[in-house]
Amino acid sequence: MIGDSPLVQVAQRAVDLERAAAFYADLLGVPVAATFEPPGLAFLVLGDSRLLLERGAPSALLYFAVDDLDERVERLRASGVGIVSEPHTIFEHDDDALGPAGTVERMAFVLDSEGNTVALVEHGAG
Repeated sequence: MIGDSPLVQVAQRAVDLERAAAFYADLLGVPVAATFEPPGLAFLVLGDSRLLLERGAPSALLYFAVDDLDERVERLRASGVGIVSEPHTIFEHDDDALGPAGTVERMAFVLDSEGNTVALVEHGAG
C-alpha cells in the first residue's frame, strides 16, 4: 500500500488528455503530477490515491469531497460546466458508519470536460 488506504488508483476516460487534466486540476485544486505521451496518461495525486486520466479508460462515476458545495457549483456553472443535478441532501449521518455523525450528506452532479458525470459531496451541519 502507498499509505493508509488500500485504494491505489481510479481511472477516468479522457478524450482530450490536456483538457481533462486542466479540468481536474482546477476542480480538485491539485497539480497534475505526471503526464506520459504516449501512451496518453495523466496523474493527479489525491492523498493516498491517484486519479488516472486515460484515453483508453471507460467512463467512471467519481465522487469528490468539497467543503463548499453551493459555492463550487456556482463557480463551475459560471465557467460553463454543465450541471446535471443541483446540490441536494442525500441523507443524514446518525452514526459514523458512512460519514461524520450528525452531519448531512449533500451532493451535486456536474459534467467534466470529457462528458463524464462527476459527483461533488459535502458533509455539513445537521
